[in-house]
Amino acid sequence: MSYQTGNPLTTDVEFALDGPWTAYWVAFLRVVTGWWFFHAGVTKLIEDGLAYTYGPAYMSEMTGTALGPIPVWMGNNLAWLIEPGVPLFETLIGLALMAGAVTRLAAFGGAIFMVLFWIGNAGFGNGLVNGDLMGLLLFVTVIVLAAGRYYGLDAVLERTEFVERHPKLRYLLG
Repeated sequence: MSYQTGNPLTTDVEFALDGPWTAYWVAFLRVVTGWWFFHAGVTKLIEDGLAYTYGPAYMSEMTGTALGPIPVWMGNNLAWLIEPGVPLFETLIGLALMAGAVTRLAAFGGAIFMVLFWIGNAGFGNGLVNGDLMGLLLFVTVIVLAAGRYYGLDAVLERTEFVERHPKLRYLLG
């Protein structure tokens, strides 16, 4: 394929899904998504430790959301789990994604968070498409594309004898 300086739009542009640019982009997407969650979790850990009281307090006041009484009940009765769980799981999900280790499991956890955030913040003043939905789409993309296999530890883990003996583990990796 030649490049015409007179009319650069006449040349073909190729972006093969099995090419290196796709691998770079998928790895970049995984790392950035991981950094986003890691930063959110570590910031909470630095500010509040394992006593993130804002989470249960916020949930206790979610009476008018699409989830109805569920988050209110959770905020009132599961504070013992939510306070340490939110910052800890956000941090761990982010670390796993940045390293590309147990990527699908970590991204599934992130997707659960984003579903709860998306529905829980269901004022939808700007429509159904908001930042929470976009975060959900990022996590689902990481799952579908098995992003840990691109420059991540999952590529190494999947070649171990243990994973080869237990091939179902590949559903958590990648």
